[in-house]
Amino acid sequence: MLNQIVLAGASEGLALGNMLFVLVAFLILMLLLKKYAWGPVVKMMEKRAEKVAHDLDTAEEARQQAEEMASKRSTQLQSARTEANGIVADAKEAAGKQRDQIVADAQADAQATKEQASAQIAQERSEAMAGVKGEVADLSVTIAQKIIQKELKLDDQKALIDAYIEGLGNK
Repeated sequence: MLNQIVLAGASEGLALGNMLFVLVAFLILMLLLKKYAWGPVVKMMEKRAEKVAHDLDTAEEARQQAEEMASKRSTQLQSARTEANGIVADAKEAAGKQRDQIVADAQADAQATKEQASAQIAQERSEAMAGVKGEVADLSVTIAQKIIQKELKLDDQKALIDAYIEGLGNK
């Protein structure tokens, strides 16, 4: 069969020689390609595959870090909100206590002022009663002296009482 292929050509010796030359040149070209071109191409492809794999790993790590940071931020934000709500609640509670304390102090001051006024009124009343008792006693002594000095008639008694009342009005 090989002979038929060779016979199909112009000459048998020429075709076989050409074929051997092409075959040898092809084998040499393949060996040269394997030694000088195939190794660097394969190395370049392996490096590219490693770089792509590394980039994918790096991207995955970056995505995981971003998710962790987002989770931390969310947690911190929730914590800050909770703390802010606590601070507001504490401030409201403190304000309520302060308001209650101010009202209680004002009521205590009002009660103390009322008690002081009542005590002062009672003191002045006692002093007034003591003064009136002293005047009544003086008046009684004076009336008794006048009665002893003279007997009072009804008109004299009325005049004496009127004079006494007039004397109270002057004091």
